[in-house]
Amino acid sequence: MARGDGEEGGHCKRGRGAGDCKDNDDGENGPDKRCRVAAGSTCDDGEAGDDGTGDYNISGDETDGDGDGNDEDLIYYYSDDDEEAEVGASTIRCDDKRYVVLSEDDVHDRQAKDTAEVAEVLSVPPGFAAVLLRHYKWGKMRLKEEWFSDDRRIRDAVGLPADGIPVPMARSRRELVCGICFGRFSPGEMRSAGCSHYYCDECWRGYIHAAVDEGPRCLSLRCPNPACAAAVVRELVDAVADGADKDRYARFALGSYVDESGGRIKWCPGPGCTHAVEFVGCAGDDATDVLCRCRHGFCWSCGEEAHRPVSCATVRAWLSKNNSDSASAIWVLVNTKHCPKCRRPIEKNQGCNNMTCRAPCGHRFCWICLEPLGVGHTTCHAYRPRLDNVVVAGGNGVPAEEQRRQQAKASLDRYLYHYERWAANHRSLQQVLKDMAALDRSELGKMADTVRASATDLRFLTRAYEQIAGCRRVLRWAYAYGYFLDPVRDAAKRRLFDHLQSDANRSLERLHGCAERERKQLCAVAKCASSADIAGRYRSYKKKLENLTEVTQRYFENLVKAFETDLAEVKPAK
Repeated sequence: MARGDGEEGGHCKRGRGAGDCKDNDDGENGPDKRCRVAAGSTCDDGEAGDDGTGDYNISGDETDGDGDGNDEDLIYYYSDDDEEAEVGASTIRCDDKRYVVLSEDDVHDRQAKDTAEVAEVLSVPPGFAAVLLRHYKWGKMRLKEEWFSDDRRIRDAVGLPADGIPVPMARSRRELVCGICFGRFSPGEMRSAGCSHYYCDECWRGYIHAAVDEGPRCLSLRCPNPACAAAVVRELVDAVADGADKDRYARFALGSYVDESGGRIKWCPGPGCTHAVEFVGCAGDDATDVLCRCRHGFCWSCGEEAHRPVSCATVRAWLSKNNSDSASAIWVLVNTKHCPKCRRPIEKNQGCNNMTCRAPCGHRFCWICLEPLGVGHTTCHAYRPRLDNVVVAGGNGVPAEEQRRQQAKASLDRYLYHYERWAANHRSLQQVLKDMAALDRSELGKMADTVRASATDLRFLTRAYEQIAGCRRVLRWAYAYGYFLDPVRDAAKRRLFDHLQSDANRSLERLHGCAERERKQLCAVAKCASSADIAGRYRSYKKKLENLTEVTQRYFENLVKAFETDLAEVKPAK
């Protein structure tokens, strides 16, 4: 998805003249308007001329596909809301941005700020404040309200002492006996968790090490005495644990700010990503896509990869379909026939039609007519109605087994059609993400040197790739939506779906081709061109890619809205 830091491109005005708009009353496309954008159309930035969306000629001239220099009129569909669209916002925008991406440092700073605030307000040490906040899932307001209502009850519930000393040392003048190793130690070598049970530093170190090995549960560690519920706080861990255990404990403590936030903050599930996402709006009950800084998109509601415009329920059904054995069972039904004697499914993998079933059956029969092979098998290719195993209810004289096979084949073909396109867009998305990573690493810098532009000026290229990635996600999951349209009941929706998908693919491929193929052409020509020539070509390419990005963004936003409303403009079948 494109981020909101881009420049504002040109919005085409509606009106008479070179670019006119009219209502589209052809039924299936709903209440959208149809705008014919021609060469010389007026744009918001006050410039007249090409809209930048024609085919780009690497010579620096913009021509139509025939190369005659005359721009062919381009038709784009948009709704009245398009004029409110913000250029450079999220690729598939929500009504407002409802989440914030946090780095590990951001999470650490927020955690430290919340802990310090609670420690100051409640007049407790930071270690105590952290224990209290974890108990209340880092909800500061509820903690404060209940603390000032009955602080003694809260202390007892979380195991905090009343005197407010996080790591009390023994004050006796004589040696004390460690409750674990039973060794004698001076009072300065004995510590407790705020209770009356003192242990030597070495035993504390081993006790904490064993707890840290068990994972985040170490954050709820209590006094080694089984009868004592005193909490082991961060100050005690820092005082006695070795370096590795202190680091691991700190990682668990940092993670608790996200993991125990009650779902308000979540870690990005992207491979190797350490960012977290805080949701600051109303999540709702259905799909809410989130795009992390690592460019991994995921759904806030279900945790799967970003899947607008389809619902979480549709995603679950589709993934279940992909992971189930039903597809294999359908393939067996379509591509095999049953032995007429033992009913075992048989796949024909050679050219001969004379089949022999495996032992112990051994039945020999004809693949075409399923009749036994023998001297009398001479009428295989002559039409002869079969009266056995016929579907009487249908009245069409088709054998029941053959009808089931035909239905299964149609079902498999429909599934494979949608699955292949779903998978193809996923592969394209992965390639786009690799290309974006390459741009970040070195390609943008190389292009900046080649076309003699600044890296900042090349942000339009990054936005275009982010737009492409977002559109690939939409197209991918739109095919899952299409699969669950009933071929008969939703026939009208299916026709509109196919039309919208086809237009969306064309729009996206045009943008993708400009961002990828024409960029490489520009860089190749720029290596041996003059400075003035390079500048002209670069400006032309930049204008075209920015306009294509904007047009594609608007189209896909309307596409998402159409699918999310279940193509509401199509009247339900009677």
